[in-house]
Amino acid sequence: MKHIKVIDLLNNTKTLQEVTAKGWVRTFRNNQFIALNDGSTINNIQCVVDFENTPEDTLKRITTGAAVSVTGTLQESQGKGQKVEIQVSKIEILGDSDAEKYPIQPKKHSLEFLRENAHLRVRTNAFGAIMRVRSVLSFAVHQYFQEKGFVYVNTPIITGSDAEGAGEMFKVTALPLDGSAPRNEDGSVNYKEDFFGKQTNLTVSGQLEGETFAMALGQIYTFGPTFRAENSNTSRHLAEFWMIEPEVAFNDLAANMDLAEDFIKYVIKYTVEKCEDDLKFLEGRLLEEEKSKPQAERSEMSLLQKLNFVLDNNFKRVSYTEAIDILKNSKPNKNKKFNYIIDEWGADLQSEHERFLVEKHFKCPVILFDYPAKIKAFYMRLNDDGQTVRAMDILFPGIGEIVGGSQREERLDVLVEKMKALGIEEEELWWYLDTRRFGSAVHSGFGLGFERLVLFVTGMTNIRDVIPFPRTPQNAEF
Repeated sequence: MKHIKVIDLLNNTKTLQEVTAKGWVRTFRNNQFIALNDGSTINNIQCVVDFENTPEDTLKRITTGAAVSVTGTLQESQGKGQKVEIQVSKIEILGDSDAEKYPIQPKKHSLEFLRENAHLRVRTNAFGAIMRVRSVLSFAVHQYFQEKGFVYVNTPIITGSDAEGAGEMFKVTALPLDGSAPRNEDGSVNYKEDFFGKQTNLTVSGQLEGETFAMALGQIYTFGPTFRAENSNTSRHLAEFWMIEPEVAFNDLAANMDLAEDFIKYVIKYTVEKCEDDLKFLEGRLLEEEKSKPQAERSEMSLLQKLNFVLDNNFKRVSYTEAIDILKNSKPNKNKKFNYIIDEWGADLQSEHERFLVEKHFKCPVILFDYPAKIKAFYMRLNDDGQTVRAMDILFPGIGEIVGGSQREERLDVLVEKMKALGIEEEELWWYLDTRRFGSAVHSGFGLGFERLVLFVTGMTNIRDVIPFPRTPQNAEF
């Protein structure tokens, strides 16, 4: 008999039919009650075993973590906690699980312990919920752009350019690393002898390549892995993460902000509607976690309130200059409570400043725009003041920056000057400059770190807990 998913069994109103379910044992109580889960839902189905007529050997093998197949009658549950249950007539152990050795026992585990067992942590309620939410969010991203007529573009993972000018990139080479690689006369490695005939890296962004496609296809988006060799061991950074990057021809900064706000609201709304059970569970989990914090550090809103807060509020648009004035005159700044004191225009805002603006001052999501040119990337359009660029960042409660974007510099002469000032070789980006030589036009785009979005929607506090196998400094396990 074909097995039926647990989610479909729980939603089934047609009882007294014979069904087969397969999954993993979460708990086995009183030699009688199996809580079975197959990953299709956060909820288990109760399977009632006739222990008097089940061989002792079989009963001993029904342990937490074991894979089993049960066949029996679906009927209304006698006990509380579930509408239906399976009265088991036949049980088969598909895969044993040694109760003494199985790490994910039915008890509370620390997130650190679960990270060390990332291959099994998805069998817990919390991580099952997180990964289902991640999957739905991912689908919503594609659905949004496809409905709007965007073209999905796969930009290169191996690249010869550094879009951010960050310099913190993973090198890709086929040359030996034992010191025998070919050298130039000055002793530096001769990359002309390497696989690609030049120095290459894992991409930090698909933006530059995405721009070239937007200048032909009008509106495109990328959604793929990106890499940063930043030795940053924080709860907000990963060495490998996923980025969503739309680029739109003929969009100015205002249209770019509209797109980003509309996009974020769409994917959150879609996920709230589709993941009700998982989000309710994660909300309860967050509530429990908050109880252990001092009152001042607790969130004023529950998880679903926070998500609806984003959906129900227009994002406040504030210039960088106005934000600096607010921060300079704020209590935490005057009382030296910020770790980074704001004393002058031109400062690069930190997470604490971003969160103050969102959570304490405006009490709604904020879009900051027109940043100092000196703290932003070379490709952002220079304003007429010569000091600021048409950049924008979206700031969220609990997260800080979630989106970074800009109107791109479409004027060839200005772009070349900016590259010269930063020591970026024209030959290196000749192809990028070509888009300014042949049919240049105003265009804009943004980047959204997908894991930051998943972090916000699930209420988790560490980015390592919203990606299946986190890659961080000194950690490439699994």
